[in-house]
Amino acid sequence: MLSLNELIQQRFGLPTTVDQTAPNKTLTDMLAHRSCRQYKADPIPEELLQVLLAAAFSAPSKSDLQQACVIRINNRDKQQHIADLSPHTAWIANAPVFMVWCGDSRRIRRLAAWRNHPFANDHLDAFMNAAVDAGIAMQSFIVAAESVGLGCCPVSEIRDHIDALSTALELPQWVFPVAGLCVGRPVEAGRISLRLPLEVTVHTDRYDDSAMIEHVADYDRRREAIEKTKPDQQRFVAQFGVSHDYGWSENRTRQYAVPARTDFGRYIREQGFDLS
Repeated sequence: MLSLNELIQQRFGLPTTVDQTAPNKTLTDMLAHRSCRQYKADPIPEELLQVLLAAAFSAPSKSDLQQACVIRINNRDKQQHIADLSPHTAWIANAPVFMVWCGDSRRIRRLAAWRNHPFANDHLDAFMNAAVDAGIAMQSFIVAAESVGLGCCPVSEIRDHIDALSTALELPQWVFPVAGLCVGRPVEAGRISLRLPLEVTVHTDRYDDSAMIEHVADYDRRREAIEKTKPDQQRFVAQFGVSHDYGWSENRTRQYAVPARTDFGRYIREQGFDLS
């Protein structure tokens, strides 16, 4: 087992010295996180899944409103249908367990009607609270699953065809998909993905990105030194050409230079949310 120092260095590609007088499995598991896209065919015991779901829904929730839910896809035809909607994520079809984590503002609204109270907070915050609750619960499931040797891969691509997905899941008003999640026993360990340095993501007392470009340029070079992007792997070459300075920042800014999911706001409004 790698030390915390070694795991942190793998995660950020930078030397570090931390006090590890008390090795901690939770920290080790979290630092060693990697997405898993290839799974053994072994089924996951139902009892274990129930424990993992219980752990997930033990996560923090805004004001104890508990505005998350998850839809487990047990029907293999439906799982294949969702995979067909997301052709770039073929591992959906082969995952022993596939689920869709959703924000759920419907529950509290139904309870308000049951208790004869108005729902006076129908604005953007209602959507945000449910979305964040779902994200926290899903991440808690991932931490729990990885602690028992399972691998996971969140999938945002399921939102690319949001209407077809919503129809397949029969989502009522005020419930919306946040991400899919594939779960299974990993075929191989996979690799740790290098992350931005803490100098970019951690601020003290105030937001300060004055040195961000320099840090990201260094980060690009570290990532490329580990795993070089080949010219045929670059995004949208027809639009942007082949870059000789390709790295994470060029890759991700190209990704966001092309419109995607422009109908999501329309869908959320049609689900009943007032985003004002």
